[in-house]
Parts: sequence; structure tokens; C-alpha cells
Amino acid sequence: MKVYEIDGVTPVIDPTAYVHPTAVLIGDVIIGPRCYVGPAACLRGDFGRLVLKEGANIQDTCVMHGFPNSDTVVEEDGHIGHGAVLHGCVIKKNALVGMNAVVMDGAVVGESAIVAAMGFVKAKFEVPDRTLVAGSPVKIIRELSDKEIQWKSQGTAQYQDLAVRSLSTMREVEALTSVEPDRKRLEIDVNVKPLYQVKEEG
Repeated sequence: MKVYEIDGVTPVIDPTAYVHPTAVLIGDVIIGPRCYVGPAACLRGDFGRLVLKEGANIQDTCVMHGFPNSDTVVEEDGHIGHGAVLHGCVIKKNALVGMNAVVMDGAVVGESAIVAAMGFVKAKFEVPDRTLVAGSPVKIIRELSDKEIQWKSQGTAQYQDLAVRSLSTMREVEALTSVEPDRKRLEIDVNVKPLYQVKEEG
């Protein structure tokens, strides 16, 4: 991975966290236990502090940054989808920020809340706990059901397991030039599936 000190401040990565080798961490970045940081994620702690608390994940090509003297925080079991941008905000425990969403300075995404994919959370906007928001800028859509929150938690648990799998089995290799006979599939918990499928199954 690419880890850089700046002004004498060095990123901290808990030994049980996984940070992909193509991710970039600069300066005041603190990665807690059981976290997952995906490929090409950029965590620039060159102005403010960036914190991922235990069990949080920040996926491929996400960006975390903030103004000087600010804290950008993803609390325990926070889940940040592919391509999202977090800038000077707080993502509370067990919340989900969907793919390519943007959360601006001073905003707070409440506990077990969900920001839908492509959502834009304005500066200082507060997403209530257990609430779905969507749009640009986001608006409150409705309260989340227990089943939806359980779905979110199961997905986050898969990323916590992915951190373990990546630490133990991921390695850089040369690609094969042809598909092997009887090529194996990854053995993943089949109970984790897209939310629309969960709803269709009742």
C-alpha cells in the first residue's frame, strides 16, 4: 500500500485491518480493527483527521478528506460503497453510504441510516437514525424496516470477513491465459444478496 507521512504525522493501521496495496493513506489517518479499505481508495489526512472505527469499510475508489482541524469519521460498522466521497462529515454506527454518493462538511448520517446510491448530502444536513434518504440533494424518503437494517448489517459482516480473507489469502499473481477445467467458484454466504432480491422473496 502507499502510506505517506506529512508534517511528522503518520497513518495508523490496526494489524487486523486490511488495506489494499493500491489504496493511498496520507498523514492523520487512523484505521481501526477489522476494517477494510478497498482498491484505489484515497484517504488524505493532509488537512484534517480521518478515522475508520472498528469493523468499518471504505470500498474501491472512495475518497475521504476534510478541512483543517476537522474530523471525518466513519463509526463502528459503517459501510461506504464504491466511489463515494466523504468530506468533513460523520457517518454514525452501522450506517451505509451508497455507491457514488457524496457527503459534505458538517453533515451527519445517523445510526443505521442509508444514503442511497448517487445521493448528495448537503453541508450540515443531518440524516435521522434508521432513515433512508435519496436524491440530489437528498430528501428523507422513509424510516427503514428491521429487515432492511438486518440486510445492511449482513453486508457489512461480509466486508469484515473479506478483511480476514484478504489478509490471509490475497496475493499478487500472474493471470492465467485460459480457463481451467472445473474452475472453482468463490464460496460466499448465499444469504447476502441485493436488497431487491430480499424484498422479492418477502
